Amino acid sequence: MTQILYAAVLQILRPLVRILLRNGIAYGTFADLAKRVYVKVAMEEFALPSRKQSISRVSILTGLSRKEVSRIRELPPIDDADTVHKYNRAARVISGWIRDRKFSREDGDPMDLTFEGGERSFSNLVKLYSGDVPPRAVLDELLRVGVTSLLPDGKIRLLTKAYIPQTGEAEKIGILGTDVRDLITTIDHNLLSPPGKTFFQRKVSYDNLPFEVLEELKDLTKKKGQSLLEEMDRWLSQRDRDVNPHVSGTGRYRAGMGIYYFQETLEEGEE
Repeated sequence: MTQILYAAVLQILRPLVRILLRNGIAYGTFADLAKRVYVKVAMEEFALPSRKQSISRVSILTGLSRKEVSRIRELPPIDDADTVHKYNRAARVISGWIRDRKFSREDGDPMDLTFEGGERSFSNLVKLYSGDVPPRAVLDELLRVGVTSLLPDGKIRLLTKAYIPQTGEAEKIGILGTDVRDLITTIDHNLLSPPGKTFFQRKVSYDNLPFEVLEELKDLTKKKGQSLLEEMDRWLSQRDRDVNPHVSGTGRYRAGMGIYYFQETLEEGEE
């Protein structure tokens, strides 16, 4: 089992290290970040029942010295809350723009919006789907990442049906933590869960495809995937208390689904 886990970790790390090296993150920095996570997870999730977690136990679990554990606990947090907040806020506004018929043309596509001016304005869209955040701040964010554009007549046009920053790799890296975390969290849940209690986790792939079919596959994935995500978005929005405050129920949970396309080049004879 340990060897299988080692092999799995190596597969996870390869694309991650590629991103780190491309952005100038050396091994020492990565190792320090890994220490932070080891200590945090050990402190918060691996305490003995009915006992407060101790520095000594964290040291035993992580293999770090007690002194090192104490040092890491005193480090200031690396806060990514702003990135996550902007991602969620922008995604909600875009999904409302696509889903809500008030903001759609007769053919069903998102309409161009004036910034202010009644029920069908961008300001009202933000009010409905992003709470009390200033509409100008949301517009600046969507313009900055290339999701919207300003037309000569001053109206705002939606350029894409998803919050996928177009302004460079640094912007897209902000999504790395949330999306990859969700997938690995699902896999972790499934490893621990009995049959019938697992989360849905599927993929389909073939390993001897010709280059000529890839563009068609990418287009099909985009079309079918976007259609399914929009359907799920409509279902979820009807049950989310931020969008519909009258929805009743207990607890507060974050849930959803993700779709992604992948491809890689295989050499002859490679499995």
